[in-house]
Amino acid sequence: MPATVDGVPVGQGAALRLAGGSVLRLGAPEHGLRTYVAVRGGVLVEPVLGSRAHDVLSALGPRPLRAGDVLGAGPPPPPWPLDDPTPVRFPAGARRPGERDATVLRALPGPRPDWFTPQSWRALAVPRSVSPESNRVALRLDGPTVPRATGELPSEGLVRGAIQVPPDGRPVLFLADHPVTGGYPVVAVVPEDDVDRAAQLRPGDAVRLRPEGVPAGAGGPTGGEPGHHRPA
Repeated sequence: MPATVDGVPVGQGAALRLAGGSVLRLGAPEHGLRTYVAVRGGVLVEPVLGSRAHDVLSALGPRPLRAGDVLGAGPPPPPWPLDDPTPVRFPAGARRPGERDATVLRALPGPRPDWFTPQSWRALAVPRSVSPESNRVALRLDGPTVPRATGELPSEGLVRGAIQVPPDGRPVLFLADHPVTGGYPVVAVVPEDDVDRAAQLRPGDAVRLRPEGVPAGAGGPTGGEPGHHRPA
């Protein structure tokens, strides 16, 4: 995104010293979806249950910011070099501005292989697009349905990057505000580095999941068939 300090353009991926009263303005992202700003000393808001983040689903934590809010900064750490003209560095494999190819995300086998078949893994790997229904809880991925066993599991905890398949067969990739499973099986998990890239995808962006570590011809890491050996 374009950034200016008192109307003067400044670079990205760099530490800047701002004088008292200076105004930092951030424009709309030119690529990607989210912009991150770090404040030396940290942002001071009242923690809730030990966290200064807001959880969308539970509405716990400090409320989202509104126009006119004033935030305090914590005590600065020991001196360190500022005004570093570090150029923008793109993570390895990330899409650059102007690229049209799908973003490829690795998908490692999940904890419920017996709910999926080889056909499920083939369907998971076809190109998809990010649904407009996505938010910071999860990305909903439009495309061919991923077949799975019928029924529901007892609810389980989720990790960031888990890919769940609900009854409609549309994979859901969970992000920062992920909940529990709600009874739907997790087919795969996206590694942390790739989740960071997934969080920058916009609605309509092309994405492809690349299964890794799944034996050829197996429904999952143990080769289970759907409906067999389901946990109680």
